[in-house]
Amino acid sequence: MGVTMDGTKQQRRGNTRQRIQDVALELFAEQGYEKTSLREIAERLDVTKAALYYHFKTKEEILVSVFEDLTQPIQDLIEWGEGQPHTLAIKLEIVRRYSRVLAEAGPLFRFMQENQATVRELRIGDTFKDRMRGLRSIFVDPDAPLTDQVRCISAMFTLHAGMFVMQDLEGDPQKKQEAVLEVALDLVTQAHQGSDRSA
Repeated sequence: MGVTMDGTKQQRRGNTRQRIQDVALELFAEQGYEKTSLREIAERLDVTKAALYYHFKTKEEILVSVFEDLTQPIQDLIEWGEGQPHTLAIKLEIVRRYSRVLAEAGPLFRFMQENQATVRELRIGDTFKDRMRGLRSIFVDPDAPLTDQVRCISAMFTLHAGMFVMQDLEGDPQKKQEAVLEVALDLVTQAHQGSDRSA
């Protein structure tokens, strides 16, 4: 361990922060946010509470940082999408990218689903709503017929359902994820064709 104290100290510090986030999220998911203490997080990490404290002063700080790190790609996607035309190819790319973001942030979203009261209290719920609204704005064409707007929004929810509901279905996780993505892409394609018909 002492060997890494030279040039890679900064990198190791970054990894420690991420390890704290991962372990905290595991514990929050297992026993609930309220029942988890900083001491338990430190114990599972096998570090002192002081070492944990160096990175985060409260468990709220940990959760907010997890949320910000894991949902930053949604913000990046929104910013990218705002500069793009409302074409089918772009919308399909948004669905694919969002699907990847959700896959990477799966544990966080499952935690949010199961601890909605905590999420509301910690104000990350508001940030999340803003991100969802931003996503909708790059994804749903406001001039499209209502049924097609619903199809696009349903595509987003299909991806969300894929994370929560699909866990209970039998089958290979990779295949399930592909099936969910295919249905979401279908919905967006149908919506786009609908808009073309009415143009």
